[in-house]
Amino acid sequence: MSFEDKLTELGITLPDPPKPEGTSLPAMRVGSYVYATGHLPLAGGEVKFQGKLGREVPFEEGYEAAKVSAINCLAAIKSVLGSLESVEQVVKVVGYVNSAPGFVEQTKVVSGASDLVDKVFGSAGEAACSAVGVAELPVNSAVQVELIVKVKQ
Repeated sequence: MSFEDKLTELGITLPDPPKPEGTSLPAMRVGSYVYATGHLPLAGGEVKFQGKLGREVPFEEGYEAAKVSAINCLAAIKSVLGSLESVEQVVKVVGYVNSAPGFVEQTKVVSGASDLVDKVFGSAGEAACSAVGVAELPVNSAVQVELIVKVKQ
């Protein structure tokens, strides 16, 4: 089954890639790799999950925010490659979690992104992952996710 068919099976339609704030691109190809900029959990033009994990945002919503952010990363990657079928391997998932003091479940929150990538890409979705707690994120987003993928030659 193709990666894009897998998305359809999961009930996911990739949106147009959100335009990052500032001057960065949604994603950029450099040689055999595509780097997706940090994407927020945007849907319908608005950030769906705002606030700090461990205070305003419950864990389950943080997990979902990471998943939505990863979907936006995939949309950005597809915009560069034309198709997700060009992805050979997801190399890295990086998630930033807007964390209240004492919140230490960043890895579990970012699993929303890495679990989605695993479901879509199978063994090609097994990636290194970093989860970082931060004091603030743009527009008070709960989560921001970046992806790096290797492209088939």
